[in-house]
Amino acid sequence: MDLYFSPLACSMASRIVVYETGEAARFHRVDTKAGRTADGADYRTINPKGLVPALRTEDGEVLTENAAILQFLADRAPQAGLAPTGFQRYRLQQWLSFVGSELHKSVFTPLLSPTADAAAKAAARKAAEPRFAYLDEHLAGREWLLDDFSVADAYMAAVLNWAQFVGLDLAPWPNVAAYRERLHARPSVARALGEEMELYRQAA
Repeated sequence: MDLYFSPLACSMASRIVVYETGEAARFHRVDTKAGRTADGADYRTINPKGLVPALRTEDGEVLTENAAILQFLADRAPQAGLAPTGFQRYRLQQWLSFVGSELHKSVFTPLLSPTADAAAKAAARKAAEPRFAYLDEHLAGREWLLDDFSVADAYMAAVLNWAQFVGLDLAPWPNVAAYRERLHARPSVARALGEEMELYRQAA
């Protein structure tokens, strides 16, 4: 299968999950501003939205959107235990939705945007407070978002990594800060983060 990514973007979650499962994947770097893959191909022929991640299966099917791709990868390797079944599957979807809408889009998208004005960035920082307070309370006495490490934690690892780029100090939420340290210590996360950080620096 082929995974399309940009260094340190939310697509890093897919790389983490591939490393967790041990599945084979070809990674294709995408310049989302230029709309091209590293070999010069028009990325919009793969994903018309021009966003990462995108996944192309061995059968030629293309899947987009983080939550869908992460669950697909988890279901390919059920032995890794990255996506629970039964009611807990809905808990997983709950957390994927929280990471995607409440943190990724509501907080970090405006903070990372070069076109967002000061008012939008201030509003995003204000919005961060109750969301991180909620997360901090949930993580009290917990190691991961669910009972075990899941694809939601992989997504959270990618998103929390952005805090360093926008000057968002996690110290007011000690459980979140400790959780980020646990994520960074996990071999799959450490490997993915190290590889993509190097690619990011090379492009800077």
